[in-house]
Amino acid sequence: MTYAASSILGRPLWYELMTTDTKGAEAFYTAVLGWKAATSPHSPQPYTVFSRDGSVEVAGMMARPAHLQVPPFWSMYIGVPKLEDAAAHITRLGGRSISPVIEVPTRGRLQMMADPQDASFYIFEPASGEQRPEGPAEVGEASWHELITTDAPAAMTFYGEVFGWTPGEAMDMGPLGKYHLFNRPHGMIGGMMNRPPQLANVPPNWQIYFRVADITSAVERITANGGTVLNGPMEVPGGDMVLNARDPQGAHFNLHARAK
Repeated sequence: MTYAASSILGRPLWYELMTTDTKGAEAFYTAVLGWKAATSPHSPQPYTVFSRDGSVEVAGMMARPAHLQVPPFWSMYIGVPKLEDAAAHITRLGGRSISPVIEVPTRGRLQMMADPQDASFYIFEPASGEQRPEGPAEVGEASWHELITTDAPAAMTFYGEVFGWTPGEAMDMGPLGKYHLFNRPHGMIGGMMNRPPQLANVPPNWQIYFRVADITSAVERITANGGTVLNGPMEVPGGDMVLNARDPQGAHFNLHARAK
């Protein structure tokens, strides 16, 4: 590899929606987030790439395979310098592989994995070390990564060992327990929390937050385009605003606006 392991290891590099109606989802997310959509020339199967400002690629979308009987969902790709080494490390620590290794021409190699509590994510070995500078998310980019799990302290230890994420403050949320923040070298990128009782039937999962300029107008766009706001908008420590929502096909997603 021509790039330092420390620069790629543990960096969320890509986000992907697997859905049952790609045309409907494309119309929804372009309206809500202002993304532009284009068909990828690199994929062996139909694949949509979403871009902010018409040029910066931020996420992808594909049709859910017929054999995969799960609701539509968003997933994230986490960078690793060597795919096989990362997969072996995850397995040693109690995780498992969900998919075989997948090669994407000119883009890299990936594999879907699960952590010891069974939340899924992809590990991704990019074909090139050329990555955008890492820093705070722009409008239209993923800005926060939230793990809902059954053992947040154990998950923090696992992801720290695998990806080098470092723990930050553990905030007391009262009846909901502790919210464990975690960091990359440039700053905080997410949090982990134990699954609340009302979500007892929901498997552990990663939730992705996308940044918008204004949360109030985003609510209007969600409802006007067939989505559902599930929780919020609400203010979080520091003054930022967030909401949890569901798209018309059933995939859960989240929005985040910075404090004015």
